[in-house]
Amino acid sequence: MKGLVLTPSRREAKVEELPKPTPGPGEVLIHVRAVALNPVDEIYVSSPIAVQDKRVVGTDFAGVVEGVSPELANSADPRTRTGARVAGFLQGACSVNDRPGAFAEYITAPYDLIWAVPSGLSLEAASTISMCGLTAAQGLCARLGLPSPFHDKHALPQDDKQESPVNVFIYGSSTSLGLYAAQLVNLSSAAHGKKIRLIGAASASKHSFLRQKPYSYDVLVDYRDSNWVDKVKAATDGRGVDYAMDCISEGSTVYKSHETLNSSASFAVFRGPVGGRYDASKLTVKPIYGAVWEGLGVEIGYNGTILPANPSARDFATKFFDFLGSETLAGGTKLEPNPARIMPGGLERIVPDGFALLGSGLVADRASVQRDEEYMRPISAEKLVYNV
Repeated sequence: MKGLVLTPSRREAKVEELPKPTPGPGEVLIHVRAVALNPVDEIYVSSPIAVQDKRVVGTDFAGVVEGVSPELANSADPRTRTGARVAGFLQGACSVNDRPGAFAEYITAPYDLIWAVPSGLSLEAASTISMCGLTAAQGLCARLGLPSPFHDKHALPQDDKQESPVNVFIYGSSTSLGLYAAQLVNLSSAAHGKKIRLIGAASASKHSFLRQKPYSYDVLVDYRDSNWVDKVKAATDGRGVDYAMDCISEGSTVYKSHETLNSSASFAVFRGPVGGRYDASKLTVKPIYGAVWEGLGVEIGYNGTILPANPSARDFATKFFDFLGSETLAGGTKLEPNPARIMPGGLERIVPDGFALLGSGLVADRASVQRDEEYMRPISAEKLVYNV
């Protein structure tokens, strides 16, 4: 089979011929049909933390089950059936373990860490959901404590005398992460039965899109406005934000998002102080962050440290994937996938085209790609998807 293989010593990834994998205990063999790109895929090639001589890269995938490990041969779980359409994510090129990433013609994965793609959803669309969707769910529910629509039903703090809605703020509302976060906030509100006021910061050009279902923002501000923090505070009737998620988490975005908070707020970020270039000691509400990879339930390398296997994070992830795989009445998934840009050329074009568009390093430092092809236009509120 073919796979996109990183050579860490050369900071180079190219398509190579590889042996077809064999599923281990509890795993299924998946013929990959589509992969979606995330910024981390490029970052771990241009700035590798893998130490192996060779490593298959890539995170998000969707495909078709072709085989299972022997102990799953008689399993009744639909994800173990030959021909089942499934999606999930792997930790390509950045783990202390040797599991390959997702950018290959065939992969193996634990059957309970993938989800059954509903009949009304294409594999291309399904490939955009898994990693960013779980990241958003971890940030909102596991870390901030909003009630989960799929895991637990713990309630938001109640105040019988307080009629105002809970204020939830998302910076980077039109990012892939922000699009899933908004949907989960709305589902959380429905699960709990308490009104949530959803406030977002994004480019003004995306406001009309973000006001529509399933995102349904109540208030939107333009992050380019010099007084956007004041506008967010005004939207909370002066109380400040109760829960905030910074989907960019880089320097000024952390500081500015922090300014919107009330003194008892909770604040989730997705980069630590070193990678995000902010000083946490300057923040009165300490930001909470972690690694989405913990959901894979194995020992992982992250931010220069080794994190032990986390059974509770894995349990959270399995319930999230069960939730994704439960069809709606229309045959779709519980989360609307990110808009997908189908890119030409398959695995061979991920590096020269897809990674070029993603860029490297901080979002604020990334330059536009000067290419004439229409599919090489700047990325905006969408995912890059390659057919395999």
